[in-house]
Amino acid sequence: MIILKSKREIAIMREAGKMVYQTRKYLENFIKPGITTKELDKLAEDYIISLGGVPSFKNYQGFPSSICTSVNEEVVHGIPSKRKLKEGDLISLDLGVYYQGYHADSAYTYGVGKIKEEYQLLLTRTKASLFAGIEQAKPNNYISDISKAIENYLKPFGYGIVEEFTGHGIGKDLHEKPYVPNFFYNDKGEKLEPGMTICVEPMVNLGSKQIYLKNDNWTVVTRDRKVSAHFEHMIAITNEGYEILTK
Repeated sequence: MIILKSKREIAIMREAGKMVYQTRKYLENFIKPGITTKELDKLAEDYIISLGGVPSFKNYQGFPSSICTSVNEEVVHGIPSKRKLKEGDLISLDLGVYYQGYHADSAYTYGVGKIKEEYQLLLTRTKASLFAGIEQAKPNNYISDISKAIENYLKPFGYGIVEEFTGHGIGKDLHEKPYVPNFFYNDKGEKLEPGMTICVEPMVNLGSKQIYLKNDNWTVVTRDRKVSAHFEHMIAITNEGYEILTK
C-alpha cells in the first residue's frame, strides 16, 4: 500500500531532507586522498546528531554503520572501513536521516582528486539521468514515466543500468512502496499523485549491468569490476509537479 503524506508530514520530511543535504555538503570537504571511509562515517554520524537527527542506516536490518561508502566497483551498500581513498577513486556516499518519526535519503558519487575523463562522464550522465527521471514526477504520470526517462537518457551511452536495486517510497519507514525502477519493464506501475514521497536513484555501471553480493552480505559490486555511479534524491509529488526534499 502506498502511504500518502499530509502537508505536516512532508514539512517534517523536508527538514530531514535538509539535514541530509547539509551532511552531504559537509562531507564533501573531507573527500580527499588518504581519508578512510570509516573516518567519513564517523564525521557523518557526529554531524547528523549535531543537527538533531539520527542516522537512518545505523543498525537498519543489521547494517553496521551510519552511511554507505561505495568505492569504485562497489555499486551500493559499501560498509565503511579502514580503506583509504586514493587519487582517481570514485566514492558514492549514501546517507539517511531519521527526524521526528520520518526518514530522508539521498546519494551522490564523487571523484577523489583528479579522475579519468570517462569516470567524470559517467558521473555527469548518471546525475543528468536522475533529473531526467525527476522531471517526469508529476500528478497523473506513472512510475514508468520516471523509469523510461532514466533509461532513455542513458541508453545511447551503452552503460549498464542496475536492475536488482531500485528507487522506493519513503516516510515513516526507510523503504516503502512503490518501487521506482531505473528501466522500463513493460508495466506502467503506480499512478503518481500529490502526497507521494519517493526516492529516485539510478545506479549506473561503466560496463556491464551484472552485479554480485560480496561475502559481507551488504556490499554490491560490478561483476566486471568496472566503476559504478549512484545519484539519489527524495522528492514529494505536489499538485504542481514535484519538490526535491534533499536539495
